[in-house]
Amino acid sequence: MIIADIGIKKLVEDGYLPEGLTIGPSSVDLTLSDSFSWPKPEKDKIILGEPVPHKQVQKDEFVLEPNHFVLASTSESIKVPHNMAAYVEGRSSIGRLGLQVQNAGFIDAGFHGQITLELENQSGYPIVLKKGVRICQIVFVQMSQSAEKPYSGKYGGQSGATPSRLEVDTEFS
Repeated sequence: MIIADIGIKKLVEDGYLPEGLTIGPSSVDLTLSDSFSWPKPEKDKIILGEPVPHKQVQKDEFVLEPNHFVLASTSESIKVPHNMAAYVEGRSSIGRLGLQVQNAGFIDAGFHGQITLELENQSGYPIVLKKGVRICQIVFVQMSQSAEKPYSGKYGGQSGATPSRLEVDTEFS
């Protein structure tokens, strides 16, 4: 079941979401921070399971060139209750300009931290990303019951555009 605006306002009251966000009928918008990161592999290739160096910058404006990719972050830190999960979606108004806002898309019960976003410019023009713009929306869903083991993984508490931590997965250890 998708959480409606009344339930989202309750999440704000309970401290799961910060105050002052734009709340829609069934989602809440999050804004872009000043944190950006992108892979800079030393071997001119990315090998899954091995650490990949990243270039990181903090800027109020970042120019994303056509057909390029960058990690970004929401300004807001969120918490997901143990009896809910959430989906991150791009905003239609952003997508219609050729900017695809992607991420793994799913946020587990118990996650807390800023959301790292994968941004791709699919337009033929540079896109200026500005700190504070409403960049994505979060949809909360009610689970059938509270999680027995809420999220306590490698991205919990993340701040800023957080690179992949794939190399710490057990199948690569």
